[in-house]
Amino acid sequence: VEISSLSEQDILVLRLDLTDRSSHEAATNSVLKHFGKIDVLVNNGGRSQRSLFVDTNLDVYSAIMELNYLGTISLTKHVLNHMIQRKKGKIVTVSSVMGIMGAPLATGYCASKHALQGFFNSLRTELTDYPEISIINICPGPVQSQIIQNVFTENLAKSIENSGDQSHKMPTSRCVRLTLVSTANDLKEAWISDHPYLAVCYLWQYMPTWAWWLMNRMGKRRIQNFKSGV
Repeated sequence: VEISSLSEQDILVLRLDLTDRSSHEAATNSVLKHFGKIDVLVNNGGRSQRSLFVDTNLDVYSAIMELNYLGTISLTKHVLNHMIQRKKGKIVTVSSVMGIMGAPLATGYCASKHALQGFFNSLRTELTDYPEISIINICPGPVQSQIIQNVFTENLAKSIENSGDQSHKMPTSRCVRLTLVSTANDLKEAWISDHPYLAVCYLWQYMPTWAWWLMNRMGKRRIQNFKSGV
C-alpha cells in the first residue's frame, strides 16, 4: 500500500463553472496564491451530445460551444498569462477522436472538439518564443465515464433515457495513465483508444475517402439503433 506524502497544503479544491467566465481570473489567482505557480493545466470539462441535427434546438449548440469551447479557452487565457511570465508550463486539453473525425448524433460535440483542435494547434504556433510551454491535445475514444449520462439531447431541458452498456469502452484508469505518459513526454497530440475506433482515426487521417464511406455505413446503423431506443 502506497502512503501519500502530500499534506493538506499540497491540495486545494475549488468549485469552478466553465460557463461563468467572469469567475476564471479569480479562480486562477486563488490557485496562484495557494501554490505560487501553476505547472500544468488540464482542460477536462465538457458535455457530449446524442441527438440528430434536424431534431435539435439551436440553443443546444450554443450551450455546447459555451461550455466545451469558450469556457476552456477562457480558463486557458488566464493560466497562460502566468505561464508566459514564468516561460514554462503545460496546457493539456482533453479533446476527443471526434475532434479529428465526424460522427452521427454528435454534430455539436464534434464541432466543439474540432474548434478546440483548431484553437490549440494555432495557439502552439504563437508560442514559439516559449519552447518550455507545451500545448498537448489528448484525443480519447470511448472511455468509461459518466459523460453519456450527462449528454445534451434535442433540447436543454431533456436528459437521455438510455445510457447503454459501457463495458466495451476503455477503462478510465488506462486512459488517465496514457494521458499522463503523453503529458510527461510533451506529445503535441495523442490518440487514446482501442480498436476498431483507433483504426478509424488512421483511416480518417490518411484515407479520408474510405473513412467517409465507412462512417456512412456505420452511421446509418447507429441512427437506426438510436431511433429504436437501443
